[in-house]
Amino acid sequence: MARRSDSDLAPHELRVLVAVADTGGFSAAAETLRLTQSAVSHSVRGSERKIGAVLFERGRAGARPTPAGAKAVAHARHILRLLDVLTAEVRGAARPGAAEGPLRIAAFRSAALHLLPPALRRLRARHPGIEPRVRIVREVGRGTAGEVADGKADMAIATLGGRAPLPPGLVTSRLFEEPYALVHASGHAAPRSLPLVDWAENCGSYTRDWWAAQDWIPKATVEAEDDGAVLSLVSGGHGMAIMPALSLAGAPGSVRITDLGPDRPTRQVGYVTTPELAGSAVVRALVRELRAAVPRGAGVSRTGS
Repeated sequence: MARRSDSDLAPHELRVLVAVADTGGFSAAAETLRLTQSAVSHSVRGSERKIGAVLFERGRAGARPTPAGAKAVAHARHILRLLDVLTAEVRGAARPGAAEGPLRIAAFRSAALHLLPPALRRLRARHPGIEPRVRIVREVGRGTAGEVADGKADMAIATLGGRAPLPPGLVTSRLFEEPYALVHASGHAAPRSLPLVDWAENCGSYTRDWWAAQDWIPKATVEAEDDGAVLSLVSGGHGMAIMPALSLAGAPGSVRITDLGPDRPTRQVGYVTTPELAGSAVVRALVRELRAAVPRGAGVSRTGS
């Protein structure tokens, strides 16, 4: 039997690293873990000695992970999650098809509103032992995929195929393709003459070339917080917007959605997970329900199997 090296970190040491990163300090981590502050400090120092790097910057404001510490914490989250999955999968081995345990999901707003609810209803009905935990994350910067890369989510609903590369080492698969459309208040004779309403999360990386070729699209004069605010402003007659189909699901009758033609831009929506979790029962169960929940009649095309 292989023996554990003195340089290996034990699960309790990994939990301390994650708690310090999550709470921002040794005292807060100690309270969360029901340990003394000295025990937390001793554990972190021991981990730093084993790894050979400083993992946290200490200061009056608390403790913040160094670049090395951020990597260590991400790996710690992944390892601890795999230990949880190991236990759940072994328990479920006696019941073929069963899936149980927590399932951490990161999703951008429109996916959380219109794609996840029907998928989660079916998931709970088929697998009552699964405990979904959903976080809504803005799809800017590292976005929802960054939550998976950092070990904060098991799976993310993400936009794929943009110019910004996804974090390396992740498994991705497309769910559907959605087109963009012009949306404006009903009854306006010349909607393309209206000012543009936009929001930072609108995936410009997917539409940049098309956008640049349209001389009728002005610079945005109204910047909203999210797509819901954009839709509300457009409905109130404050401008036009160019939005993906998922953001337009359930749009009020006071707005009109106009097709942008055969050369309209599209974006890919899919899921992101890790190679280790891709085969887990909880992730596979959600993938099945997500594929079944892909919206029909909303201008989206299914992809994948």
